[in-house]
This record gives sequence, C-alpha cells and structure tokens, in this order.
Amino acid sequence: MRIGLTGTMSCGKTTLAKALGELDQFKGYTIQTERSKYLSNLGIPLNTDSTLPGQFIFLAERASELLQENIVTDRTIWDVCSFTLSAKSIDDWAKQSFVTAAMYLKDYYDLIVYVSPRGVSVEDNGVRTTDLGYRVKIDNAIQMALDEYKPKRLISVEGTTEERIATILQNL
Repeated sequence: MRIGLTGTMSCGKTTLAKALGELDQFKGYTIQTERSKYLSNLGIPLNTDSTLPGQFIFLAERASELLQENIVTDRTIWDVCSFTLSAKSIDDWAKQSFVTAAMYLKDYYDLIVYVSPRGVSVEDNGVRTTDLGYRVKIDNAIQMALDEYKPKRLISVEGTTEERIATILQNL
C-alpha cells in the first residue's frame, strides 16, 4: 500500500510515520519523512517564502515516493499544493496550473490519512514557521484540497499517537 499522511505543519505526521514503521504490519515498508531541513539547507525557500521551482522540487519528491509499492510518507501532494497555494511569490495562474498537474498523481495513493492538529502544540524544529495563523491557513487549505480533489480513500485521525495508530489499523 501507498499510505500518505497529510496535515499542517507540526501536527505529528513524522512521529506517526515513524511509529507506524515500528509495527509488524508495516515491516518491509519504506517510511519516508519529509526533508525540509535538508532542502532548506540547499537554499530552497520554505513556508510563505516558497517559490515555484522550490515547490516543484517538493512535488518531485512526492512523485518519486509513489514509485514504491509499500510506503508510508509524512507528506503528500495535498500538502505540497496547499503550501503552493499559500505562497506569496507565486502568481495565481501558476498556482492553479501547478495544482492541476499535481493532482494527476492523487490516485496513486491507496490511503490518505488526514492528521488533525487539534491538541498538538507547534514545535520549533528550526525550519518550519511557528506562526499559528499560518498553521491554520495551511490546515484549511489542505482540508479544502482534500474536499475538491478527493483521494480514493481518506480517513482522519486525531488524539495521541496510539489513538491515531489504532484508527489507521482499524481502517486498513
């Protein structure tokens, strides 16, 4: 299965992906965690400073993940599109063209898990913004994108990591 975790920044996607990777049900799966820190160190602007070339790099990473048969990834095309749509430096035509192209990949995912930020404090990892307003903006953009570009299968999780895992396992 190709399982994508989607949600705003600092909602627990990476923690959840790593925890799933420890379970017997996911032995043999690639657990892919987002590489913002690495990409930022390459000079690729993030958050509100995102550029179109930078977003294409993020999209290319998501596309390359979809070449694998068994993967859990803590970012999806819905995330990339939401950051693109929220970027200040990208014009509206380019944003819409980007999203249209990216969404051709949506049906490669077998399961999308929306990870709610409810009850999760923002962690400063030195790369992502800690702006709560921007966090909400991205969360809203992801939810709207999931509604407009529906995945084949979508579940939502919230609560502790253990509660989130239980919900995912019940829906496999």
